[in-house]
Amino acid sequence: MSLSDPISDMLTRIRNASRAGLPDVAIPHSRLKGEIARILKGEGYIADFAADKEGASKTLRLRLRYRGANNSVIRGLRRVSRPGLRRYVPVEKVPRVVGGTGIAILSTSRGVLSDREARKVGVGGEVLCYIW
Repeated sequence: MSLSDPISDMLTRIRNASRAGLPDVAIPHSRLKGEIARILKGEGYIADFAADKEGASKTLRLRLRYRGANNSVIRGLRRVSRPGLRRYVPVEKVPRVVGGTGIAILSTSRGVLSDREARKVGVGGEVLCYIW
């Protein structure tokens, strides 16, 4: 199956799994999705991730984090830049999500970074998504 927006598909799978209270979610692997998973783990939104080789294709498996019984650490996910409308910001306008409690994930010239890392390095880029 061909996906026109694989990042949006990844976010939707995470959203659906967290609302259903599932312990983990499987996503078709790509390098960009792996970098997004790395940031999610570093910021504490997921417990762990691993790339599994199943047959001819790789799968990215994310283990979700919960507070108590079925209270997901991830409260919301929103795709910002999409294939039909790319959103770019300079370093001065890198967004703060939910007053700084959430994160924005950016694709920059220095790689995929969270909003805090992008401000620290001093680069802007394409805003991929917000997570809070």
